[in-house]
Order: sequence, then structure tokens, then C-alpha cells
Amino acid sequence: MRALAHMKEILSKEPRLPDGFSPRSEQAWRAPFTPADRNCRAVLDAAGGRAPERGLTAQAAASYQGDELGEQVGVGLARYAGAADEHMAALAGSLRACREVRAKGGTHLTATLVPVADVGDEAVSGELRGRLNGYPYALDVVLARSGDMLVSLVHTSMAEVEPQRTRQLLDAVMRMASP
Repeated sequence: MRALAHMKEILSKEPRLPDGFSPRSEQAWRAPFTPADRNCRAVLDAAGGRAPERGLTAQAAASYQGDELGEQVGVGLARYAGAADEHMAALAGSLRACREVRAKGGTHLTATLVPVADVGDEAVSGELRGRLNGYPYALDVVLARSGDMLVSLVHTSMAEVEPQRTRQLLDAVMRMASP
């Protein structure tokens, strides 16, 4: 129970997010579509506070609004008893297998892997670009492991998502999650 309280505190304390992001945490991020592909769903679920369960000792999730059109960052933190590296490997495989997202209402996003370095013990990143209900939509996703903690981040916008802003968000979240 203390671990859960600590995780929630990490996300609700005054975060040092990049300029243009609200310091007030909101409810966990939810994808505005339901991916049919289980690999895509697994990757996005982690950022919404639905991380893999085996060995899970605590998890928390929050979102923060940005100042760009439709901009939001979703963060999921999950602490494990000895299984974080296995879950990271499985989620990395899911991200590699997530090639596109199609959903009702004119949603079609294409996924691309993006290199990411110098983050925790290991990390993978990807971007999804295309249309959400017929409108332009961009989503960056990063999965990182630091010790027994799995950090999942999504950065979304109705316009373009700037990779350097996603990196600034990732660095801020990793600092928040560090003991």
C-alpha cells in the first residue's frame, strides 16, 4: 500500500514538465480510439495505467495538458517484483509489431520505430501518425525501464508532435520517477 501511495505522489507532486504543460495532474490518459491489434493495445494500455500484471507491486497513471491543439502527455508508472525486464522485453516486441492502427470513424495511424538513447536501463520509442476520426493526429510513445520500474509515456497532439518536446517530457518523467 505504501508503494502505491508513493507512485501516486510521484505523479501528483509539482512536476517539472517543459514549459507549456500544466503542472496539475489529471486522470489517467485514455486512447481516443480502441486499437484492434493486441500489440498496439498493450503498448498504449501501459501509459493509461494498465501495465502487465505479473509481478506488479504498484502502479499509477496521470495525464497533463499541453498548450498546443489537443496536446496531452500520459504517464504510466509500474513497479515490479523481479519482472520489469521481462515486461519491458514483451512491450518492446509489441511496439515493434504495432505497424498500424485502424478504428471506426476514419481513424488510421501508421507506426514507425524511433531511436531513443540514454534513458534508464533500456528504452524503446515509436510514433504513430495519421488521422483520428478524419482529423490529423500524432502520437509519440516511449517505454523505458529503470531498475524495477517501467515508465510508459504517450505525447499526443491534433497537430504535429515535436520530437524534442517528447524527449523533454521523457527526461522530466524519468526524473520524477527516480528515487
